[in-house]
Amino acid sequence: MVKTMAQMASEGKTPEVLFWVGCAGSFDDRYKKVTLAFIEILNKLNIEFAVLGDEEACTGDPARRAGNEFMFQMQAMANIQTLDMYKVENIVTACPHCFNTLKNEYPELGGNYNVVHHSQYLQGLINDGRLKIEGGAFKGKKITFHDSCYLGRANGVYEAPREVINALDAELVEMKRCRTKGLCCGAGGAQMFKEPEKGNKDVNIERIEEALDTGAKVVAAGCPFCMTMLTDGVKNKEKESEVKVYDIAELIRDATKES
Repeated sequence: MVKTMAQMASEGKTPEVLFWVGCAGSFDDRYKKVTLAFIEILNKLNIEFAVLGDEEACTGDPARRAGNEFMFQMQAMANIQTLDMYKVENIVTACPHCFNTLKNEYPELGGNYNVVHHSQYLQGLINDGRLKIEGGAFKGKKITFHDSCYLGRANGVYEAPREVINALDAELVEMKRCRTKGLCCGAGGAQMFKEPEKGNKDVNIERIEEALDTGAKVVAAGCPFCMTMLTDGVKNKEKESEVKVYDIAELIRDATKES
């Protein structure tokens, strides 16, 4: 059961956190699974949360990256009105693009909220002892983590997803370009919505080659754009049966299924 902010308000309740689902989490078939995985974790821990449902619109990130500032401001102002109407304070989202826009770009338009990425939220739950992982499906497995541009270099969030992976008792292996020197998946800056310019190699192919070089059978991501690009890279290399791309939330959900 997932309640909307409207339902919560009608009951006179305020949720602990608003889960900002995002366009990908709502409409992309692959990332809908990430949304469900994160919701399963929240429900299992009895965390009172809500979503905006039909009242949630695109943050405006793609419009701004593509150069349509007017569209961005229209979308942002509409969202800010909705968020302020419900007196929202705390927001968690599984999309670094939504995270960056809500956290860093909405304040200039009057929208001020405490915004965290779901990897940070999960890290907090683990540190507080609310989320306990004992053994689990990924114990001892090699996992490599791909730093999303908007999570890593844009916002300096490097440790949270890695601490979440380490909590799985897995072996974290780094790609040669990681953290502050991480390589883009190839979808940022609205590139997700167009074909790449001609060149010798697509960026996502270069990136998945680095992931495969680590020997990891699990590639972890924390972004819907990265998820798509990395999965396409694995398909390009015909490694779908050996190498799996998971979101951080899916790793935690699967690791705690038994407990």
